[in-house]
Amino acid sequence: MLTAGLVRQLTVVNVGPVGLLVGGYVGLVLLATHVLGVSSPVAVAASTLIAAALFNPLRRRVQQVVDRRFNRARYDAERTVMVFAARLMDAVDLDTVRDDLAGVVSHALEPTHVSVWSRQPD
Repeated sequence: MLTAGLVRQLTVVNVGPVGLLVGGYVGLVLLATHVLGVSSPVAVAASTLIAAALFNPLRRRVQQVVDRRFNRARYDAERTVMVFAARLMDAVDLDTVRDDLAGVVSHALEPTHVSVWSRQPD
């Protein structure tokens, strides 16, 4: 459940850059059409491309803030699976495999609870 403070913080984090993008785009279009006197679709397209190019570093920064807030660690999933598979080849005990699987899932996904169900041998 999201608290009011968290919702407010995320709104400010997301609305600020969007406002900058819209303001930058409008400013570039007005500069190209009114100040420079170029009133062709090419000027509008060029303004759009320039605004998008300038916005990308800001978007990356906002993504880092959101990732840090939600503790999303970036990890290499393929590497995690390969390391687990290598450990699995040497494992013989079912309890060891179950504990190792729970540990890998906990580390990679950070869930609040992990449980592994296995069928008992007949």
